[in-house]
Amino acid sequence: MPALICDVDGVLVDSPHEQAWRAALDSFAPQAGFTTAFYQAHVAGKPRQDGAVAALTGLGVPDAAGRAAEYAERKQRILEGLIASGSFAAFADAQRLLLAARAAGWKLAAASSSKNASAMMRAIRLGAGTLKDLFDADLCGRDMPHGKPAPDLFLAAAAELGTPPAACWVIEDAPAGIRAAKAGGMAALGIARHDDAAPLRRAGADLVVSSLDCIDTAALAQACLRARKE
Repeated sequence: MPALICDVDGVLVDSPHEQAWRAALDSFAPQAGFTTAFYQAHVAGKPRQDGAVAALTGLGVPDAAGRAAEYAERKQRILEGLIASGSFAAFADAQRLLLAARAAGWKLAAASSSKNASAMMRAIRLGAGTLKDLFDADLCGRDMPHGKPAPDLFLAAAAELGTPPAACWVIEDAPAGIRAAKAGGMAALGIARHDDAAPLRRAGADLVVSSLDCIDTAALAQACLRARKE
């Protein structure tokens, strides 16, 4: 049976990361330029420092690399406040897919660059447990030699699950994450929640959907089996 490796922000949880990055721009650059499309293209899926550099560079901020640490720290303080206030929720379609995959015997891993992802999953109740309890492995926030779009995090998740990369589907909402999955030899499923299917396809996604309710776990398993035989 194959494995499902899931990013968290934007895939499982409607998290306040984008809101925090935008709010933290005060004194760095006008917030108007930090649209959802900009966030998805430049920041989403990347480790915090990499995202900060990419955002400031993309917005044309002078000495982006030198100011990125200050920007990232300000974003983190804002984000922690939003998390503490409960300003996030799980996507219902993601919960349904995870439950179906577990019932079918899939192994599950959460793999986000965010060091806040595990705390958010623990805060979301699901039956007698939490969203985090659905996963066989949680690699969220784990330090890796290289962040996305390098495949290090996803390869570590596959190794921890004991599943070959070719038998893994990665669910991502960001082009950087899609490229990381493909670089690791895994199938990539893009979830386009913001009318952003085109960038996910350009990044190499094998399948792009606007809702995870469209996914048939049996069909995904068969696709992995065919790929391994080719």
